[in-house]
Amino acid sequence: MPTHDLYANDPGGSPWEVPATGAARFSWEYDDGRDRLLALYQKGKDKQWDGRTRIDWDLEVDPYDTLGAPDEMMSLYGTPYWNKLTDKDKGELRRHYASWQFSQFLHGEQGAMICAARIVESVPDLDAKFYSATQVMDEARHAEIYGRFLHEKIGLVYPINDNLQSLLGDTLRDSRWDMPYLGMQVLIEGLALAAFGMIRDTTDKPLPKQILTYVMQDEARHVAFGRMALRDYYKQLTEAELREREEFVIEGCYLMRDRLRGVEVLENFGIPKADAEAFSERSEYLRLFRKLLFSRIVPCVKDIGLWGRRLQQAYADMGVFEMGDSSLDLLMAQDEELAERLDAERFAAEERERAVEVEEAIDSGAAEG
Repeated sequence: MPTHDLYANDPGGSPWEVPATGAARFSWEYDDGRDRLLALYQKGKDKQWDGRTRIDWDLEVDPYDTLGAPDEMMSLYGTPYWNKLTDKDKGELRRHYASWQFSQFLHGEQGAMICAARIVESVPDLDAKFYSATQVMDEARHAEIYGRFLHEKIGLVYPINDNLQSLLGDTLRDSRWDMPYLGMQVLIEGLALAAFGMIRDTTDKPLPKQILTYVMQDEARHVAFGRMALRDYYKQLTEAELREREEFVIEGCYLMRDRLRGVEVLENFGIPKADAEAFSERSEYLRLFRKLLFSRIVPCVKDIGLWGRRLQQAYADMGVFEMGDSSLDLLMAQDEELAERLDAERFAAEERERAVEVEEAIDSGAAEG
């Protein structure tokens, strides 16, 4: 079924066109590169995988309880509107929330694919072009997987959120070659990683857990790439140039924080926009969710050298300043380890099933003999 037939709201005209800006840069140096980036490039090649075979698509998903979230996680919970909902209505609300979340993941992954392609085109160093080329494939795989999950398991898609679209547009319209790194690798990927991780660590549903765990294994490399490239480049910039990029980060963080309310879901259930916004702002779960979403961004921004007074004050106002001291390397290592552990557990389970089948075949043959 065409995706346009599954949208909860009209996504508007298609395709969305963002004018290309900036120069395409060629490098004639083919035998030189930073060891760290070349090692990451090799890892990017080694870690390629097929979403059709690594994911167990035979696992069933209840679209009305996609993630197993408790009622308290619904921003409508405890309001007069919630008390009027039937059990069927509550199941439909869960379906819409899951669709909204995974739809934003899907649209973000397409944006990441386009930004990675832009980096291949515009970045001056060949080692960075090499790695970015592997990321284009990663992001294509992620978009494929999220699109399949929405089509086959939920059957409902939401348009791209206005704030996410705005940040993507700002990132792609900027002619400076480092801005796709900063907008996508640091901001959007960093927030996505935290969102993926929170759902991965709280859901008890095997298929979304699988998808998020494997996608996060790739995304950990992408954030590492952005850190390496920008940390080297930002050491060369003037204070004025650094402040310009900090302003971009501040605006982007506020946009992404405000993106996370899911107001459009509640509006589809007949709740006035003002009420929907108020319920979302009062939600304790959403408040915690928002804070955790910056767990990957704040230490990354500090690590690459964007840590001026105005940026620090913005993070203090958001209540996330202390996250600047978190260990990104530890978080990324955990993402890698969880994916490898999941593979090992699934492989061991398959081996046990095969062993049982063999034993049953042997026993059956012996009985017939």
